Amino acid sequence: QVQLVESGGGLVQAGDSLRLSCAASGRFFSSYSMGWFRQAPGKERDFVAVISWSGDMTYYADSVKGRFFISRDNAKNTVSLQMNSLKPEDTAVYYCAADPSYRNFPRGGMDYWGKGTLVTVSS
Repeated sequence: QVQLVESGGGLVQAGDSLRLSCAASGRFFSSYSMGWFRQAPGKERDFVAVISWSGDMTYYADSVKGRFFISRDNAKNTVSLQMNSLKPEDTAVYYCAADPSYRNFPRGGMDYWGKGTLVTVSS
């Protein structure tokens, strides 16, 4: 069992940076791939980024590539999402997710989800 709690959301202006964190509890954290999804108002939840259990592989949605960076600290059971050059279209609730399979992430349907943290980017 893995429990996930996101933090770090807020209201920022276009061009600003924000760092989201996800704290995980559970003995199997270090064996899970971790990732982030987001859901904008009125839209479906979309994949953002994933990092493998060891941290040696990452993959990003085209919409955030080069602006967002995912990292993890297995000693602290945390995964982070550094978001730079934010745009109004990045406004969404951001969800942390965990799953044993790295390759499953872009398709969604993860084993574990957090409750989300809201990011609002004003123009």
